[in-house]
Amino acid sequence: MKIAILQLLPEESAEKNRAKGEHWCRKAKEAGADIALFPEMWSCGYRIPETAAALKKLAVPPGGDFVRSFAALARELSMAIGVTFLEGSEPAPKNSLSLFDRFGRKVLHYSKVHTCDFGEEKILSAGEDFCVCDLDTEEGTVKVGAMICYDREFPESARILMLKGAEVVLVPNACPMEINRLSQLRARAFENMFAVATANYPKGQPDCNGHSSVFDGVAYLPNDENARDTCILEAGEEEGLYMADIDLQALRAYRKSEVHGNAYRRPEKYGLLVSEKIEAPFIRADRRK
Repeated sequence: MKIAILQLLPEESAEKNRAKGEHWCRKAKEAGADIALFPEMWSCGYRIPETAAALKKLAVPPGGDFVRSFAALARELSMAIGVTFLEGSEPAPKNSLSLFDRFGRKVLHYSKVHTCDFGEEKILSAGEDFCVCDLDTEEGTVKVGAMICYDREFPESARILMLKGAEVVLVPNACPMEINRLSQLRARAFENMFAVATANYPKGQPDCNGHSSVFDGVAYLPNDENARDTCILEAGEEEGLYMADIDLQALRAYRKSEVHGNAYRRPEKYGLLVSEKIEAPFIRADRRK
């Protein structure tokens, strides 16, 4: 399955981002993509106004013209599109992704669960769950899930997607992708035996530096005693279209034989992970309940 990572600089309005996004989706189709993925909150270029009134004015409805245009484009191009946007909702807008399949059908809608409440995202509403869908491609059905940026810093996000059957996880992003965050993505792919595709903004967007990536999750190959690098794509800092080809047959064969993911988990031992009664260490004072 070929994924097109759209590492793009945003424009100053949703309409201009729609037009630029359409242009690059057409380029992705010409390059043979099955999926095109945008960076985080493409509709507004990850701009978050300080006031609630300005924020709501900037948001777009999930069924509005901006989002529907990408559904129509997905159908026209016969290519799945993962479009991101500041979603108008109550009590406050959300940081969201809609995935349209090659027939223009919405097959997944996800809103960021782990909003960055230590910063400007504290005025957003958070999502409620992690989603996985069946995505129809020309090569067959693929189980696709999503995380958004800060979600990747919580192993639980990826674990739930793995338990729901995700084979490929889409990660729209808007932050500096340095060695530690890239290592997080590598770890999520390795420990859950799924592919992770991340689309970041390029250098030139504030607090971003490109380095979009794809990790295919296959750490070992048959008849090879050495581990392999699961990174099949790491972009540079520049704006552009970056393609990665995920070998789903190899991934599925690997998942049947290897020991990660759900193979040897002991969930009965993990009660502390969901307990709210423990006075846990290393928690900021302002986040204690």
